[in-house]
Amino acid sequence: MTNPLGFQRLKVVALAVDDLARAEHFYRDTLELPPAFEGERRVGFSLGNVILMLKPVSSGWYAQPSAQLNPRLTFATEQALRTEKELIRRGVRISDPVQAYPQEGFYVGAFLDSEGNKIWFCSPLPT
Repeated sequence: MTNPLGFQRLKVVALAVDDLARAEHFYRDTLELPPAFEGERRVGFSLGNVILMLKPVSSGWYAQPSAQLNPRLTFATEQALRTEKELIRRGVRISDPVQAYPQEGFYVGAFLDSEGNKIWFCSPLPT
């Protein structure tokens, strides 16, 4: 069934950043996300079918980097515990260690990006 308003998928999520170069380094080199393009223009980073845009506060962006939810982003992973270990190996600060949530059927954890934005990640619990 299609959405009555024509919504198809989440396309773009924008995060406030204080230092664009530092944030781009984090997403490109630490998390190894590939660049995303609209036509010939690079607009952010690609995560599946979603574009992650980084919006510098200095450009007049309305939001500030925050560990509070603004918005909540959750990356689906194959295995959250393995993802957590790899993030730690790369020097990423884990804000919420992975925990199992049996009622929901997921492992869930979170880390802070280079700007202090909290990013969640999860994977299904084994069945």
